[in-house]
Amino acid sequence: MLVIAHLSDTHLDSHPRSAERTARVMDYLHGLSRPVDAILVTGDVADHGEVAEYELAARLFDSPSPVLVCPGNHDVRDAYRKGLLGDERGGAGPINARYDVAGAVFLLADSSVPGEDHGHLDEATMGWLAAELAGVPAGTPAFLALHHPPVALHHPVIDPIRLLPAQPLADLVAAHPQVAAVLTGHFHTAAASTFAGRPLRIAPGVISTLRMPWEGEGRVTTQTQPPGVAFHVYDDSGLLTTHYRVVV
Repeated sequence: MLVIAHLSDTHLDSHPRSAERTARVMDYLHGLSRPVDAILVTGDVADHGEVAEYELAARLFDSPSPVLVCPGNHDVRDAYRKGLLGDERGGAGPINARYDVAGAVFLLADSSVPGEDHGHLDEATMGWLAAELAGVPAGTPAFLALHHPPVALHHPVIDPIRLLPAQPLADLVAAHPQVAAVLTGHFHTAAASTFAGRPLRIAPGVISTLRMPWEGEGRVTTQTQPPGVAFHVYDDSGLLTTHYRVVV
């Protein structure tokens, strides 16, 4: 059985609130009676994309469990590389990463578009995903993680800035039965759907929670709700079950 703790949208900045909420979630995960197999963070690590914000993230994400992180639309690739990855050379290209953890493959794709809020997987990233998936042995589960959800989630602000276009990724997922699930953030609220016939799970936000259109007038997001985390459990039969928790 594989257990993945999934959080997203920490939006770390100079305000102590973002660091406090992120630390609260990490402390909660470290206090579990059984360590999770991996901690996945699906983007918008920093709020302004500054090196100091990523240096803070590196400290907060320090954990005995593997911590797997991908960028979001608020992240800046050069600063991300320098502050979070410790790469002084920096660089503006996509930040894609593969992790082999507990018998599973995690492919973290950079769906950010510099200077834009919507998501896109460029030709280089799609080629990388295709090559990596082609090498995943039959029977080994592969989890695709990115920031932007590839489906509409029925919110007038978020839907226009989801992954666009999503069909190339859908075709790739459909062609590879090893893909166990697609895991994303960006939505700032817990959600579940399907994509190309596979489970799609969206992590709740750490910094804030999205207000859905039927929840009344007001700000798009609310900061009155506690931060949240998703636990994805992949069992030996190949079934994925997700449990959502708030961290008070």
